[in-house]
Amino acid sequence: MGRVLITDDCHQLLIEGLEQLGWQCDFEPNISPVETKDRIASYEGLVINSKILVDRDFLDKAVKLRFVARLGSGMEIVDRVYAAEKGVKVWSSPEGNRNAVAEQALGMLLGLANNLPRADREVRQNIWRREANRGWELQGKTLGIIGFGHTGSQFARKLAGMQMRVLAHDKYKPEEFAAEMSWVSESNLTQIQAEADIISLHLPLTSETLHFVDANFIQKCKPGFILINTARGKNVKTEDLVLGLESGQIGGACLDVFENEKPETYTEKEREWFQRLHQMENVVLSPHVAGWTHESKKLLAEILLRKIKTG
Repeated sequence: MGRVLITDDCHQLLIEGLEQLGWQCDFEPNISPVETKDRIASYEGLVINSKILVDRDFLDKAVKLRFVARLGSGMEIVDRVYAAEKGVKVWSSPEGNRNAVAEQALGMLLGLANNLPRADREVRQNIWRREANRGWELQGKTLGIIGFGHTGSQFARKLAGMQMRVLAHDKYKPEEFAAEMSWVSESNLTQIQAEADIISLHLPLTSETLHFVDANFIQKCKPGFILINTARGKNVKTEDLVLGLESGQIGGACLDVFENEKPETYTEKEREWFQRLHQMENVVLSPHVAGWTHESKKLLAEILLRKIKTG
């Protein structure tokens, strides 16, 4: 069949399955993007997560490449149009971690609402502040979901029993995209901004969604709204997010993704904005791990293997 270069950690069943299909697998999860580009001419298959940019230059060097398989959902790192021109098949596996992302979004929201990160830190130090850690309930609140694809719709399913009002907006979905969910009302961006107590982003990263949440977006929202972002860090402009939190226009945030996820590369200005963000008590933060569970690792591999098999 040919050789496959696997550039990130994956479940062993993907490697075993590819080998059973006749592929020779080179499992190199620590390989750098530069080294990958230097060696790609020898491979017919490529498995990536997020560190490898499969752009025109990369594809021009991949003279034997027959497929690119993405462990996850973010396809902004692959030039799919050019890949198609060169006869390279491209697969992703958003079905594999959508449940993990949805569960984390709900978990982070509950943690923020009940002050759990702070309360946990304090109790470990024998600090007992019940009134200061009084939380607020999700029941009766309005939550807006922007983007109703794999993860947005899965998050909506998690909210079925929360007794919330759920509004959903997806610019590219036909009407009745949420018809099977009686607790979800199809909406538009203007209504969500005006009425949602909580807004959850589930968007890809495109030229249209870069800095989707900026000062203009924030100013149009209900004062004190909560922002959840488990999608793409660059969907949110960091500077405007921090200023919104400091002014109170944003009441809190749950963030698993960030505009720059490599602290060692921060500019002076980024270092300042992230330092201000990290000092806030009304944010819950995690290191881009929403889709990173033991179960999703296996499921991502199963889904990609099935897509490669069926071609």
